[in-house]
Amino acid sequence: MICRRCQHQTWVTAGTIFHRSHQSLQVWFRAIWWVTNQKTGMSAVGLQRALELGSYRTAWMMLHKLRRAMVRPGRECLSGEVEVDDTYVGGVEPGVHGRETLTKAIVVIAAEIKERGMGRIRLQHVPDVSARSLASFVEAAIEPGAIVHTDGWEGYDPLKARGYRHRVRVAPDRAAAARLLPRVHRVASLLKRWLLGTHQGRVELKHLQRYLDEYAFRFNRRTSRHRGMLFFRVLEYAVAVAPITYRQVVQERRPEIHKI
Repeated sequence: MICRRCQHQTWVTAGTIFHRSHQSLQVWFRAIWWVTNQKTGMSAVGLQRALELGSYRTAWMMLHKLRRAMVRPGRECLSGEVEVDDTYVGGVEPGVHGRETLTKAIVVIAAEIKERGMGRIRLQHVPDVSARSLASFVEAAIEPGAIVHTDGWEGYDPLKARGYRHRVRVAPDRAAAARLLPRVHRVASLLKRWLLGTHQGRVELKHLQRYLDEYAFRFNRRTSRHRGMLFFRVLEYAVAVAPITYRQVVQERRPEIHKI
């Protein structure tokens, strides 16, 4: 496309996730349709087969770009009453207790309380369970003034000073914790089942946040009766998200541990 005034040549896909892609828009639209119409999503192998792509790397990169398009720029924060808790993603670690971990990823979950049900959720891969990490997540995900329900972990202590109405629920054991904060525990259980089922647990920790974004996108639209709207939303966000190269994706790093 050439501007009539300045004769500058550009492309309609410039500044979007489709920028400089070797795949046609038709292939991209098919990919979006497949991804949004599968209830549990697709792995890169599944997408490669569905689109008959010659390269696994192509399918993998397309999925990572689409996951970025599942986070709407400027999206609203959670509000009202919200449960917040952290969970661990990874294999069993013998001899490790409590919130300690050697190799697992720490994921913080926030879930809106809607009477007996659940509203929207937010997920974040954090480096540790320090007050700095947890409070930063809450500030980014939840509106100030909201009622935030957590367990008794000291990492949540700064919330009251940061403008939240903090409600602490202390449980004597793990089973009781699941009853006191049922929504976040349910999300954690479903998330791990999704990672193991759809992706066979083969998720690099440095890319985990993108998978969390996809899961939150799907979960927050779980009651949608029109699958075509999910296709439309991803397409709408895809033209609002900046492009990224393969090198930038593979060079992503895990969240760094805060030194306090």
